[in-house]
Amino acid sequence: MTVRRFLPKDSKEVSDLIIKTLREVSIKDYSAEYIENLIQRMQPENILKRAEHTHFYVVCAVDRIVGCGAIGPFWGKTDESSFFTVFVLPDHQGRGIGRKIIETLEKDEYYLRAKRIEIPASITAVPFYIKMGYTYKNGIDIPDGEGLLRLEKFR
Repeated sequence: MTVRRFLPKDSKEVSDLIIKTLREVSIKDYSAEYIENLIQRMQPENILKRAEHTHFYVVCAVDRIVGCGAIGPFWGKTDESSFFTVFVLPDHQGRGIGRKIIETLEKDEYYLRAKRIEIPASITAVPFYIKMGYTYKNGIDIPDGEGLLRLEKFR
């Protein structure tokens, strides 16, 4: 397994990875309508835009992208950052790839300069992030209007 920065040519493969994960894993916590609406925002052109404003990484196993994750400023702040688009292919989950993504993001300059990191987490991903040391922002453990839970870690 290798971790590297996202390249524009990765946008379709990363989009496909996210869509597969949403449809096969996140569907257990969200309606099909919610998932399909989210998928519309995870098309290759949207992934390219996300990569322009974040430090985006991919995890490769042999010749295939099996995971991804990004970190960027939290609403333009220099002392706060946020994780985005952290996904692992369903058939590769439970193998340490998610941990490798978080460890990579936690070495990135956006992380190192931040005092606080926020994650807009899906219901599905919350147990993983809690295992990685993140906690509910302001103790709120129910989804917000976007269907996400806000997790954070202070450094």
